[in-house]
Amino acid sequence: MDIKNLRLNYEKSTIDFKNLADNPIQYFMNWFEDALKINKQEANACILSTVSSDNCPSSRVVLLKGVNKNGFIFFTNYKSSKAKDIDANPNVALNFYWPELERQVRITGIVKKIAINDSDTYFKSRPRDSQMGAWLSDQSKVIGLDYNFMDTLNSLESKFKDKAIARPLHWGGYCIAPIKVEFWQGRPFRLHDRLVYKIEDGEWIYKRLSP
Repeated sequence: MDIKNLRLNYEKSTIDFKNLADNPIQYFMNWFEDALKINKQEANACILSTVSSDNCPSSRVVLLKGVNKNGFIFFTNYKSSKAKDIDANPNVALNFYWPELERQVRITGIVKKIAINDSDTYFKSRPRDSQMGAWLSDQSKVIGLDYNFMDTLNSLESKFKDKAIARPLHWGGYCIAPIKVEFWQGRPFRLHDRLVYKIEDGEWIYKRLSP
């Protein structure tokens, strides 16, 4: 496979540097709405990167489940590898890439758990099989190659038969409070548009970066 010659000349859009939002949350939502129009099913897929207690980086795909003035929200098992990394080091990175738009968003920030009531509210909104899955999986734990989830599932279905499924205490949401957000728009000849927002003295400032 001739990987070195795989390339694309980006030319779908530009960043209008004369018409920018005051903060990156607002600008992100504008881009996210564009992404939803093209790929409603996976526009919220993003790469979450964490660093463990022994300084090993790790990345995985998560799903964005909310955006507000405080930051970017996702949900997971609090016993998972990513949660253990977060306990050791709350500095994380989030990366969105929408190839249909030739756009990328890079977010760095500080992550912390959201309020218990907010995790409860979101959990109740999930499909019942997804609620069951939060109880079923001991995320990141080593299991046998022939492990059969159906036995555990059948037990859980009996336990919660004709009952509402309560959120397990080991499952809930995190919010990433951004401190830097970069917007990247692919441009011809690799002369990409790059816009970065940073917190300085409690205020958002933005600058253009060289490709």
